[in-house]
Amino acid sequence: MPSLQNYHSFHLQAEAQQLETFHDVPSALSLCRQYPQHYLLGEGSNTVFIENYDGAVLLNRITGIEVSNSDTAVSLRVGAGENWHNLVTTALAQGWHGMENLALIPGAVGASPIQNIGAYGLEVADFITSVEMVELATGLTQVLNNAECQFGYRDSIFKQALLGKVIITHVNFCLPKTYSLNTRYGELKALENPTAQSIYNEVIRVRRAKLPDPDVAGNAGSFFKNPVISATAFSKLQARYPEVPHYPVADDNVKIPAAWLIDQAGYKGKQVGKVKCHITQPLVLTNLGQATGSDVVLLAREIMDTVNTRFNVALEPEVRLVGKEGLVNL
Repeated sequence: MPSLQNYHSFHLQAEAQQLETFHDVPSALSLCRQYPQHYLLGEGSNTVFIENYDGAVLLNRITGIEVSNSDTAVSLRVGAGENWHNLVTTALAQGWHGMENLALIPGAVGASPIQNIGAYGLEVADFITSVEMVELATGLTQVLNNAECQFGYRDSIFKQALLGKVIITHVNFCLPKTYSLNTRYGELKALENPTAQSIYNEVIRVRRAKLPDPDVAGNAGSFFKNPVISATAFSKLQARYPEVPHYPVADDNVKIPAAWLIDQAGYKGKQVGKVKCHITQPLVLTNLGQATGSDVVLLAREIMDTVNTRFNVALEPEVRLVGKEGLVNL
């Protein structure tokens, strides 16, 4: 059985029944029909195989970047198997600005709309015009526009109604030629006379300083989402913890940094087996070497239970945990 250890960034020892790669739609459909139980994988930066998978893992390697220009914008049609950070870097080098805040986010382009990746005040949904996909049941190609993708915070229709039903083949982006730089978030506020290049450089610097390198300490980036709670629930929380950081979001809700909750609950630097809550970024769980899926699940559940008991706030994993039959819920 082929090893999956080098195909997901947490680097747990796990195996699949088969490991196959596709570079185009016909081969993708053929493999999906050949292996009814399958898991589609990009670069594995948001997937953790917590045990051996009793099916085929199919690697999406559809590549290519097509560019079209208008007077007002640059449009990009990008293969799902392209590397996300390389796309951001290429866009910046060509003078196509906007996505620099999303630099160094690991993973493939095809995964970006599924997760609606975001950082430093932006989400990929801000730039996506449409997503091209193939229906597994019919083999037909479909195109969903931005609204039809039902983007939300780290969410989309691809994690909901279309989960397991389609293969994303291409993502279409629009980058306006007239664009205001976004420096409203975090360390970017301190930039003097910011440029797209300086934002790109600072985002990379901060991410490298805060987040462990998966090749050194296996991890899947932010393990948990930042919880969004109602204004009423936040008022009760703030009455008990006046110092709680928070950010207003849509529908009069409030977003709470999960890292703060985990830190306050005493889990920064805590270890279970060979999995550790990172000492400088408690949102990240790391593989100290020879970690097991059970270690990951135990620590994650313990964090979730403790945060819920102490703050009455439910944490939800951002990563996708895969067991022997597919996705696993904690």
